[in-house]
Amino acid sequence: MRKLSLAMKREERSFWFFIAPWFIGFICFTGGPILVSLLLSFTDYNVISSPTFAGTSNYSTLFGDRLFYKSLSVTLYYSVMAVPFTILTSLIVAVLLNQKIKGQSLLRTLYYAPSIISGVAVSFLWSWLLNPQFGVVNSVLYDWFGIQGPGWFTSPGTVVPSMVLMQLTASGSTMVIFLAALQSLPADLFEAASMEGASGFAKFRKITIPLISPVILFNTIISMIGSLQIFTEAYVITKGGPDWNSYFYVYYLFDTAFKQFRMGYASAQAWILFLLIFALTLVSLWGSKKFVHYEYDSK
Repeated sequence: MRKLSLAMKREERSFWFFIAPWFIGFICFTGGPILVSLLLSFTDYNVISSPTFAGTSNYSTLFGDRLFYKSLSVTLYYSVMAVPFTILTSLIVAVLLNQKIKGQSLLRTLYYAPSIISGVAVSFLWSWLLNPQFGVVNSVLYDWFGIQGPGWFTSPGTVVPSMVLMQLTASGSTMVIFLAALQSLPADLFEAASMEGASGFAKFRKITIPLISPVILFNTIISMIGSLQIFTEAYVITKGGPDWNSYFYVYYLFDTAFKQFRMGYASAQAWILFLLIFALTLVSLWGSKKFVHYEYDSK
């Protein structure tokens, strides 16, 4: 075994000293609860009495639960629309804000600011904007175009698309990551393409997209994970309605845990969600091999 020098030992001690607070916090507040939830998923536990071992009954009951499939289908429907919408709008805004225009810093700040505001506050704001009686959006549609706006959050057909629309004020972080990627691109490639007569769209399609493809993949996976865990919007605005059309999976989990106090069953729901996210992430990584370009790829 190779002996460490005095400086390397000092560096190793410093590493463990500085990482210790995070490591202890992870074990106490993240790793520990994860392990406990796994154990509880095999029990019947109602908070008041002690947990009793139930084997795999929570999981078998879950797969025969009508609300499980309903909440899962609503969540997947939301994710299928929200992820492409978030990626596309964030990329377009990032490209626009990467141009040398007057007030560039202010525009970047204005677009990013809503993403750091509480989700509850943003939900209240959108519930007011899209209110069918006095909302600004329906008023503009009627006054300017003579169109009678829909009941955004009260109609079964528009409640989920309305929540996807809310992503306009929640995609600031995604935009910032795209913006950082765009600013790191080598200028000489674009200059060479310009000298050969490539148009702006051709440069975007053949140079920009391939070079930022790892960032696109990263943002897509992060957006997918976030969309599968949507909760605040439904809790604040619709309470799962109308007619169960915004009864998302995490909302059902919340009801099970904190209204019905079926902690074992809720833990099983949480682990099913974890396995679903894990599987979709692996599929995304596997499916991206042909489309994602890395700098260390062999030429």
